[in-house]
Amino acid sequence: MPIIATVEELNALYGEASEASLVKEVDRITPDYRRFIEASPFVALATSGPEGLDCSPRGDKAGFVRIADEKTLLMPDRRGNNRVDSLANIVRDPRVALLFLIPGSGTTLRVNGTAQLSTDPDLLESFAVEEKAPRSVIVMKVERVYFQCARAIVRSELWNPERHVDPKSLPTPGRILANLSDETVGGDAYDREWPERARKSMW
Repeated sequence: MPIIATVEELNALYGEASEASLVKEVDRITPDYRRFIEASPFVALATSGPEGLDCSPRGDKAGFVRIADEKTLLMPDRRGNNRVDSLANIVRDPRVALLFLIPGSGTTLRVNGTAQLSTDPDLLESFAVEEKAPRSVIVMKVERVYFQCARAIVRSELWNPERHVDPKSLPTPGRILANLSDETVGGDAYDREWPERARKSMW
């Protein structure tokens, strides 16, 4: 099987990047890019650590990633499963990347930079929802920002309701856990209890 082994081979295969693909990249949050961040309720957070790479979904009300200034983003770490894979990576390797999705829009926004975790009490309280503050806030220093063209969203028909998958056709989290643990974890009870458990621990 032929394998591309060098950047030179890669460039020979794909050719030069278009002018538009280069002009769109900047080192700060411009007014146009600000509008995408403020409209987004979902972002994928990519990190790297000694164990390898991690990509974690992050979602909240639109604009939950706060723009402190044109070079700084703030993102609360809402309640989850306490694995802290992404956070542990940030502590050991500050490089991060964000991919913002905006429902209904084919354009996505990519932000690369470095991050650290803050536990400043005033900052945590400023992100409180229903009187519940996050335990930490990811403070990201922006290095590169650029939009991604809509081809992937168009090809996937991501926002087309007619293409939505029926959740009942997929294994439930409880069933996955039960299958992986010889029925000692998860199961039907896990699935039945999850909605109420999630409601109580959303923030």
